[in-house]
Formats: sequence, C-alpha cells, structure tokens
Amino acid sequence: MALNIRTQKAIGGAKAGRRDPFSELVAAGRRGPTEPKTGGPARARRSISEQVANRIMAMIKSGNLRTGDQLPTEAQMTIAFGISRPPLREALKALTIMGVVDSRQGGRYTVTDLSPSRLVAPFNVMLSVADYNVAEHFEARDLVEAQLARLCTERASPDMRQRIHKLAVDGQAFHHDPVAFRLLDIEFHEALYVGAGNHMLCALAQGLYDVGLDVRRIASAMPYVIEKSVRQHVEIAEAVMARDAEEAVAAYRRHLDHVRESTVQSMPLTKPR
Repeated sequence: MALNIRTQKAIGGAKAGRRDPFSELVAAGRRGPTEPKTGGPARARRSISEQVANRIMAMIKSGNLRTGDQLPTEAQMTIAFGISRPPLREALKALTIMGVVDSRQGGRYTVTDLSPSRLVAPFNVMLSVADYNVAEHFEARDLVEAQLARLCTERASPDMRQRIHKLAVDGQAFHHDPVAFRLLDIEFHEALYVGAGNHMLCALAQGLYDVGLDVRRIASAMPYVIEKSVRQHVEIAEAVMARDAEEAVAAYRRHLDHVRESTVQSMPLTKPR
C-alpha cells in the first residue's frame, strides 16, 4: 500500500506545470507493454532496454527532461517501468555512452547533452553490437551522406571547401596512426555535412556516423585501410573544389563501399571468444 500511495502522490503532485521525472516515468511506464512475448532472455532484455531508453529520450525531446535535470533513482525507475534492474542499467549505459546522461556520485544520472546528433542515434544498435546490421547501416549512410556530398559541392563556401581539401590531404600523414586518422576522419566528414547547409540532414549523418564505431576502430587498424580511405577523401575533396556534384557523389559512394567492406572484414575480430 505504501508503494501505491507514493506513486499516487508523485503523479498527483505534478498536475500543474511540468511533471517531475518520476511522475513522467510512471506515466511512460503505463504506455504499452514492456515485456516482449517472443525471443530469448538476452533479446528480451535488449528489447526492454531499447523501450526504456527511447522513452527517456522522448521525454528529453519533448522538454519534460532538460539539461541539468536529475533522473529518478534506479529503484524509482524500476517501479515506474515495472522492470528489473539489468535492462534498466543497459538503457542507462547506452545513454551514458552516447553522452546524453552522466552518472554522478550516489548513482543518480543527470541529463547532459541534448545535441541533435545524440537525439537521433538509433538505440537498437547502440545497445548491442550483436544486433549491428552492416547492410542496413550503410544503406542509410548512402541515402543521407551521398546527398550531403552533393549539397556540399553545390553550396559550400570557399573557406569550407578549402578546409575539406586540407583535411583530406592532411590525412596522408596518418597512414600508420589509426587513432590520429580517426580523429581527422571525423573532422573531414563533419566538414562535408556542415558544408551542405542542411542542419537536419547534418544531424542525421552525424548520428549514422556514430553507429558501429567499435567495429570501425578495428577496421582502421587493418593493413592499407587508412591509405585507401585517404586517397578517397582526396578524390571527394577535389570534386568538391571543382564543384563537380556528380563526381563528388560517385567518389563518396566509392568511399562508403570501401568502409563497408573493411567493416565486414573486421567484424569476426570483434566477436567474443
């Protein structure tokens, strides 16, 4: 009875204005089932975790949770969602990895990063590498990023074109330094996204880029992968400099094909033994 009274007070005390996080999570927990009917225990746990993570993100998108807000305790959230702690902790771990929440002393989580790229990142992939689908991922990247390469070629300012070209050429110094190359690679791709002048597509592309990074870290250390990526970056940059949109798209797609193939080759190395 004490549990029901506490829950009722949490809900009733938030009738005016924005609800407190516990009340919102109680309400979210009542929307639809949280326990899937089929699949093994591991898949069931991932499915529940995905639902919980997406509900928390929905609260952030709607403004019910904002930067600096503290989430309820784990005990409160298990009550609100009607779940056990393991799937809740998987959801919180994914949100922490994405930089959306931060774990503070005492085990409480605080909302930190509300950037668009974080808000659009797909949770089903973030939560489990085992669920990563290379074909779907690169199909999505092609649809979004090839269009951004076209728009960047058509719209980028002279300064942005120079920056893209410089980043591409500078990659030649990092053929044998995977960590440095990965940092430069992020800068190169984000410069292309920004140069397109479409904030929504840019956010989508940044989210898609972040998917599968653990796998691509392995791929970047494989022989000749960086060298080929650098050559392709230069080809893309030269097309952007020449304002040749068709060649920029073609070069970008060749690059995505290379990244996809090296990702597939590296995946057996990421599987637990």
